[in-house]
Amino acid sequence: MIELGLMQIALSLGLMVAAIALVRWQKLGLELSLLNATARTVVQLLAVGYVLAIVFTWRNPYSVIAVILVMLAIATVVARNRIDKRLSRLLPILAGSLLTTLVLTLVYTLSAVIRPEVWYEPRYLIPLAGIVLGNAMTAATIAGDRLVTSLKRHPQVIETHLSLGASPQQAIAAYRREAIKAGLIPTLNAMMVVGIVKLPGIITGQLLSGADPLNAALYQMLIMFMLAFADLLAAILVTAGIQRLFFNDAEQLVLP
Repeated sequence: MIELGLMQIALSLGLMVAAIALVRWQKLGLELSLLNATARTVVQLLAVGYVLAIVFTWRNPYSVIAVILVMLAIATVVARNRIDKRLSRLLPILAGSLLTTLVLTLVYTLSAVIRPEVWYEPRYLIPLAGIVLGNAMTAATIAGDRLVTSLKRHPQVIETHLSLGASPQQAIAAYRREAIKAGLIPTLNAMMVVGIVKLPGIITGQLLSGADPLNAALYQMLIMFMLAFADLLAAILVTAGIQRLFFNDAEQLVLP
């Protein structure tokens, strides 16, 4: 494997310089956004690299769990901010949904498929947790935002169903199904073209590190199956939680 040093990374910044030049040429007004994104990418990934180097050296379950909990907290806050900051009880719903999704996905994958020597092996647990959390966060955000928007946009339709004897679950069933489907679109699209149109990060990273191409493809297959399950479960749990926020104990629609 060809290792990259600071000089190579400095040279790679030429791509961002070229991108900023293109932005200025097209008068898109995104220069500051690109500069900010570049700076955050450098700082965040360097920090993560140093922290993970320590965690991988320690090989301690508490340090591994601490890293995963930090990732979970950040994913929860990001998802809440993108759905609706005004829903005060949304944060624990998202945290519980993402944690449940993460635990169920990783327990099955590590115990039934990969089976490392110790369950807290950071080489496997941290990358897999990051992949699952990142995608589950996206699915939960898309599904949650779609459902919240639909409930706010169609209160009369929902109240009409309620007045005709429908339960809250029945009154918003169509909106919830559409929200869950929307949350799955990115993963389904990726699964349709994986290996043909696009080589995802896992298989690309393994190929660059010199891994056997077939083994890299098998790992990518595992990842795609994990993400399909995790995204679906996260979308189901989040929409179920959001549903409870919009109805009171008397099963009346309550808009925030």
